[in-house]
Amino acid sequence: MKMKRIAALSLTAAMLAGTLTACGSKTEETTAAPAGDTTTAAAAETTTAAEPKAAGDGSVYYLNFKPEQADQWVALGEAYTAETGVPVTVVTAASGTYEQTLKSEMAKSEAPTLFQVNGPVGLASWKDYCYDLKDSAVYKDLSSDDFALIDESGAVKGIAYVIETYGLIYNKKLLNDYIAMDGAVISSIDEINNFDTLKAVADDIQAKKDDLGIEGAFASAGFDSSSDWRFKTHLANLPLYYEYKADGISSTDAVKGTYLDNYKAIFDLYITDATCEPTLLSGKTGEDAASEFALGEAVFYQNGTWAYNDIKDNEVADEDLGMMPIYIGAEGEEKQGLCTGSENYWCVNSKASEADIQATLDFLQWVVESETGRASLAKEMGFVTPFTTFTEEYLPANPLVAAADADVKKGNTAVSWNFTTMPSEEWKNVLGSALLEYAQGTGMGCSEDRIRGQLGC
Repeated sequence: MKMKRIAALSLTAAMLAGTLTACGSKTEETTAAPAGDTTTAAAAETTTAAEPKAAGDGSVYYLNFKPEQADQWVALGEAYTAETGVPVTVVTAASGTYEQTLKSEMAKSEAPTLFQVNGPVGLASWKDYCYDLKDSAVYKDLSSDDFALIDESGAVKGIAYVIETYGLIYNKKLLNDYIAMDGAVISSIDEINNFDTLKAVADDIQAKKDDLGIEGAFASAGFDSSSDWRFKTHLANLPLYYEYKADGISSTDAVKGTYLDNYKAIFDLYITDATCEPTLLSGKTGEDAASEFALGEAVFYQNGTWAYNDIKDNEVADEDLGMMPIYIGAEGEEKQGLCTGSENYWCVNSKASEADIQATLDFLQWVVESETGRASLAKEMGFVTPFTTFTEEYLPANPLVAAADADVKKGNTAVSWNFTTMPSEEWKNVLGSALLEYAQGTGMGCSEDRIRGQLGC
């Protein structure tokens, strides 16, 4: 029996991940817009997936959060329609626009029947639209309530469908090339298990970048919207995690900023030992950073298991891909693991018709139980899922997932995803704006004060 508890998400480290969160830069094509609507999600293209069934029959409209899997969701919806005759519409929101797109689509007469929230904070805005999934097949297939959003009454409001891991992706070949140089500060990659060592290595690599034939130790820390989430959200999770750990809490309304100096130290490293000058960061995109790493121009690249699709088939061989924890100088970080969790929770629209709700529940069951659905999520989308139906043969062929699994086997303690408790998207945007000002030197003193103020200091 699964333990019933309200999930602010203390996630187990053994469930590791495949592809992203709000991490795509593409604006992808979708299936047909809902009947009667002339527009779809912001900047999304549309194509028709299936002919409508007779009035009164149920249908599915999924507002997808992940641009990088838009094509696969369209294909999966088409396969379900071909098998069952039930129309499935998939609309994919442009990167960084999901919340505003959801608000717009929910106001329409044919609203999404299946949508997503990013955790407890996201759920707070949409809880009245979330059907109770406690009697659904997809919930019964869930391996643990750690992967469910359960309210005080016991209602299951959301179910995570992918577990993901992020850290510092690194190029083993380049790092070993550095180690082979005279004067290298380490003799083995395994020696990098704390911030001081990471900084010493990165500083030395930056000084020797011409000899190594690279542009910088770290790929660019871009602040285009396709990239800035890596720092205002994922990087900011580290000081938040250690603050929560020290205070024995899992969320708070008032972040104290206990580890702000640690946050500043790792961010400083990112922007000084990098492929570009800090003054250029406002125009640098997620694609730029991925390209720099994939082409062997940088040794380190902060991202997650989902980034494999952007890296593969370039200059970095699969066997040269590794991932290590993001170290910030916290006490005991030598046993710190990678950041593992989810901000991808399916919710079924309780305001939809009974027929559409049932059609959506049936579709979800098919996705996590059928051969077609499981193969699509695991092999095509690259997801590691929290469902018991995904046995070992349904693991993605992703060396970053293997690296995440190896990190667990070392006995390291996974870092939970506490950024899902951040107050709002606007809160993160203000933090990101202050970080960019700081990096560019356009408001050194005041921007640092803004960062401190945003983090409650």
